[in-house]
Amino acid sequence: MQPAVFPSPAAPAVPAVSKIPPAPALPPLAPQGRLVSLDALRGFNMMWIVGAASLVNALSQLRGGPALRVITEQLTHTKWEGFHFYDLILPLFVFMAGVSVPFSLKRLDAEQGRRAVWLRVGRRVLLLFALGVFYNGGLANGFAGVRWLGVLQRIALCYGVTSLLFVHARPRTLVAILVALLAGYWALLTFVPVPGAGSVPAAGAATNFSEGHNWANWLDAHFLPGRRYDGDHDPEGLLSTLPAIATCMIGMFAGRLLRDAARPPARKALLLAAAGAAALAAGLLWGMQFPIIKKIWTSTYVLVAAGWSLLLLSAFYWAIDVRRWRPGVMPLVWMGTNAITIYLACNIIDFKKLAQRVAGGDISKWLDICWPGLGGVAVAALGIALSFWLCRFLYKRGIFLRA
Repeated sequence: MQPAVFPSPAAPAVPAVSKIPPAPALPPLAPQGRLVSLDALRGFNMMWIVGAASLVNALSQLRGGPALRVITEQLTHTKWEGFHFYDLILPLFVFMAGVSVPFSLKRLDAEQGRRAVWLRVGRRVLLLFALGVFYNGGLANGFAGVRWLGVLQRIALCYGVTSLLFVHARPRTLVAILVALLAGYWALLTFVPVPGAGSVPAAGAATNFSEGHNWANWLDAHFLPGRRYDGDHDPEGLLSTLPAIATCMIGMFAGRLLRDAARPPARKALLLAAAGAAALAAGLLWGMQFPIIKKIWTSTYVLVAAGWSLLLLSAFYWAIDVRRWRPGVMPLVWMGTNAITIYLACNIIDFKKLAQRVAGGDISKWLDICWPGLGGVAVAALGIALSFWLCRFLYKRGIFLRA
């Protein structure tokens, strides 16, 4: 079976709609083929963006639902230092983009050569970057109002660099580059004083990781063109792209392991889990000196996010591709194989508003009379159900955005 990497924020692809035969619901396990577990994990991650978080928030408003409010706190981003579940969503996509690299490029490199690899990678990077610009408003406000760096652009850049490193560098060199990215970023932010001029206050002292007082924010404030997401402090900025590449590279190493036909599948799952636990422990320990900060993608954030990503991939791979457990998997696969489609669709279609037109108004009021808060739950549940229905509709007809 040839490796098939479906387009998603984790695997950038050219937006050309094609009609192909539907993929089998339960493809056989193949070390060098498509991983159902990776599709399902991508769908699981995407699910929280399209409505699962809203559903949990609505459930927390029910009588008897205060316990869920502890969970809802995890469904928000940390203001600066710390780590919540919601802070895992973007690095998990970047990580999965790296996992897909060995599956999509190894055989292409062997059969068609480096030129074919460069063309495929370059095409995907440019198209995903352009989609990211479009997603964030495009040229609606002129070139000065373009948000040049965002979620999709970050995934595109990380995927592109990691792909080229994968085909050109030896494993030991890749490990050295990974360590250099993490250690170099830490050394810069820890020991090199930020210049005292410009819009970044309280500069001039090293070991300052607070918002607006660090190298990542300083460079964005002075050199990042166009519109920022959050004033001068863009969470997908210039300098923080370097440690984000390290996140993608960790995913690439996981993909190399999964593609290794010589290792038993169960052992692969165990190795992924062990690596995840080690990365998580290292990130938490290092975090006592170098804070875990998503908005500037600190090296400790890379390790903590990679640790959880490896543990999730291990669990999904062991359950779906090793143990062959299938109940409830296919809805995640529908969404995972069309994640880029649903991500872009959410920018145009408000599924919650559509659900409000069906289950809102008198229906929602009547449900609230039966159980206070039940109307909001019904609207949120219908909204996410509509997004899954769209993904199922496309999947069953073999319609994907792909190269």
